[in-house]
Amino acid sequence: MSILRVSVVGLAGAGKSTCASLIADFAREQGLSHAVVKLAEPLYDLQDQVYRRSGVTLPAGAQDQVLMEALADAMRRIRPTAIVDDFLARLDRATADVIVNDDLRDPHHDAPGLTGRGFRILRVTCDDDVRRKRLAERGDPSLADRSTRHIDQIPPDSVIENTGSLDAYRVRVHAVLRGWV
Repeated sequence: MSILRVSVVGLAGAGKSTCASLIADFAREQGLSHAVVKLAEPLYDLQDQVYRRSGVTLPAGAQDQVLMEALADAMRRIRPTAIVDDFLARLDRATADVIVNDDLRDPHHDAPGLTGRGFRILRVTCDDDVRRKRLAERGDPSLADRSTRHIDQIPPDSVIENTGSLDAYRVRVHAVLRGWV
């Protein structure tokens, strides 16, 4: 079993992926292996298939958030635990010391699945104007916050405000992780 499991939650553009990279830095500094396990991996796969079948090239790393929300809704309608069950199967194959998830949004099925497997919840917040500016710079085909409307129902173990410089953010993230290891 891993030494540390962290799920970074927050609104799109708050700095979750950046936080995940700072956690990876922390793991390397501690001589620990790390891995990112995406909850939404099946949604990314389906998004790619929809774009490919539509004859449109989706830039690498881009998120059609409206489409991904619709795909998640469809999967959960068919089986409410489909996404988290897929995640847990992939988690069982992960062997890293530090495992990070940076795309948890659902408080009803997914969050209990992760916390039940020892994930600590790290909530990232930031100024809304900064967040919107970051989103505009990402160039995603569509933006949507509907899937995060219940994110406050996921109780965090710690909250970090992503303000200021990257170095200041790194210091705050690493301080939380030192307290958890």
